Amino acid sequence: MKTTLHKALWGGAALAFLPAVAFAQEVAEEAAAAPSFDEIGPYIMTTLLFLVGGFLVFWMAAGFAMLEAGLVRSKNVTMQLTKNIALFSIAAIMYWLVGFNLMYPGEFNGYFAFNFVPTVLEPVGLAAADASLDYASVASDFFFQLMFVAATASIVSGALAERIKLWPFLIFVIVLTGFMYPISGSWQWGGGWLSEMGFSDFAGSTIVHSVGGWAALAGALILGPRIGKYKDGRTVPMPGSNLALATLGTFILWLGWFGFNGGSQLAAGTVGDITDVGRIFANTNMAASAGAVTALILTQVLYKKVDLTMVLNGCLAGLVSITAEPLAPSLFGSLLTGAVGGAIVVFTVPLLDKLKIDDVVGAIPVHLFAGIWGTLAVAFYTGNWGAQITGIIAYGVFTFVVAGIVWFILKAVTGIRVSEEAEINGLDTSELGMEAYPDFAKG
Repeated sequence: MKTTLHKALWGGAALAFLPAVAFAQEVAEEAAAAPSFDEIGPYIMTTLLFLVGGFLVFWMAAGFAMLEAGLVRSKNVTMQLTKNIALFSIAAIMYWLVGFNLMYPGEFNGYFAFNFVPTVLEPVGLAAADASLDYASVASDFFFQLMFVAATASIVSGALAERIKLWPFLIFVIVLTGFMYPISGSWQWGGGWLSEMGFSDFAGSTIVHSVGGWAALAGALILGPRIGKYKDGRTVPMPGSNLALATLGTFILWLGWFGFNGGSQLAAGTVGDITDVGRIFANTNMAASAGAVTALILTQVLYKKVDLTMVLNGCLAGLVSITAEPLAPSLFGSLLTGAVGGAIVVFTVPLLDKLKIDDVVGAIPVHLFAGIWGTLAVAFYTGNWGAQITGIIAYGVFTFVVAGIVWFILKAVTGIRVSEEAEINGLDTSELGMEAYPDFAKG
């Protein structure tokens, strides 16, 4: 009896235990079938790098807005803020609509891709088995790359401040962000003809910054200087409204640049990749510091007083200079690269004034001239001087010519410059009907 009962009890327990065993086996089989972190880790970490880098570069939009708001006169501040939020928003729409797939078309002739299709993201809840685990999510890549095109448009905004009409400027932004920047960007980052030649521009000293500088230069030449800027053979200073804002904008841009350069490593899934991202951060910071200190010293020597606006732009020029190659240099090499960038600003700002090219915020010296220097400096590490020079010329000719054509068309069709009365009164009231500082005297 006892034996029979004992067997019955154990039999019941065994029957109850069987589903648990089956469930455990099922879990084990699913775990064995699921990809390991070694397989999905690089995809996850690179996607995360793009997202973090992307929102850091997004913060640069605030930096450009504050820098420009501080360096224009108070009667034009609202206009600069309006242009900056509008251009970013337009860039986001245009890059989705055509830009991203023009810039990264896959197979194309290396010069231009007839790939006018909107960007499509992955489906919700993408399974690992359906993902391209060798890179990152399309959404994160699109988000990260979008931030660069918006920065390009911001460069143009500052240079042409205080005398350009709002809507013609925004039409130019549509062309720049939807077509000009993506087409030329495909030549290198999209695997085009410059990439095949060996041209190197890690995060965009030329592809982003010089392109913005060339477009700004074309606009400044066609638009002409502000009223009263050049009189009787001398340059008349027109101080900005708020150097505290300009300094804040510079620090914000400096912060955003860590995402700009660090994210351009385009990988974070290995010890080597993430270590390189850290190296890029350190080199980027060193170049910015060297550019600022160089401008600090040079303005003291040349003008007997330190010029804060030059120091701010010296810092930015150091950042632009190191952007073409922030990985290869040592910290000392980064210091030298940034220092040359800072010196370039100090000497080319007055050069533009001698040529009567009115650049309100110093965007052309910072982004164009320092961008050229940074791109050339890459050849010290690659030895491929021919490819670097070819790339600089190609981007310069394409952007300057196409931008010039667009500016000329806008000038003929709509006009690009406000009236003399509107410029004297300020664009805030004449174009927008509101002032940034209504409780203060107009400046």
